[in-house]
Amino acid sequence: MNWNKAYIGTPPWDIGHSQSVFEALVKEGEIKPGRALDIGCGRGDNAIMLAINECDVAGIDIVEDAIKDAKAKAIKHHVNVNFVVGNVLQMDRLFMEAEFDFVIDSGLFDAMTDEERPVFAQQVHRVLKPGGKYFMLCFSEKEHKVYGLRQISIAEIELTFKSLFNIIYIKDSTFDTGVGPSSIKAYLMFAINN
Repeated sequence: MNWNKAYIGTPPWDIGHSQSVFEALVKEGEIKPGRALDIGCGRGDNAIMLAINECDVAGIDIVEDAIKDAKAKAIKHHVNVNFVVGNVLQMDRLFMEAEFDFVIDSGLFDAMTDEERPVFAQQVHRVLKPGGKYFMLCFSEKEHKVYGLRQISIAEIELTFKSLFNIIYIKDSTFDTGVGPSSIKAYLMFAINN
């Protein structure tokens, strides 16, 4: 997918505020103040929400214009987020090993090819502290309208992450969208880094 082209307009996942699923995780105390990374952060809404809730946050996205917009939003919200342009498959070039307590992923895993998935999982594993928490929201195979992104099965999620993470749950959830239906079917995975 051409991510730069996707951000010429407003992509379906860019809803102008954080995903309600991640807001609920903060409210329920699953995500607490700590060092957090938002991978595939786009224009930064989830990362900014975490910063407002006392996390020390970094965000990474491959689209330079999205990162510029995210930095401007952070200033507007009076929070400090370290937004960087980079490839999540090469996070070892940008972040230290075991740097983060939490990693969130809002629709990025869906974009990974079969060949990229093990590299992706290894990179997430590397940046998380042992015992660190990974929350991943992805489009479910139960949803038929996913705007060209892959629909993911529970078996695919387990296959990708089970060797590096203790998967606590994979449950039905929703992904808030800015076009079409206001939300679509998704899976939320909570996994702890081994």
